Amino acid sequence: MTEVIKTEFDDNGNIIYYENSTGYWSKRDYDANGNNIYYENSDGYWIKRDYDNNGNQTYYENSTGYWSKQEFDSNGKLSYYENSDGQQVHFIA
Repeated sequence: MTEVIKTEFDDNGNIIYYENSTGYWSKRDYDANGNNIYYENSDGYWIKRDYDNNGNQTYYENSTGYWSKQEFDSNGKLSYYENSDGQQVHFIA
């Protein structure tokens, strides 16, 4: 049976560290708005994210090499998307 050994939270109640009895661990970082900007685990997998001032995710990258970028218009609607697979999309309002 897997038991939780350690769990830590930041001042906003977001989990920042987790560890269980199998040795698996994960950690997370958050920006000032509570958005998860970084995740990493003991398997070597990680994720990075960026957000704009409105909380829209503008960038994503992970340890497999995949990434994506998003742009939003002044109304918060997705206006552009591209990723590491070569996909590019311009959204017309």
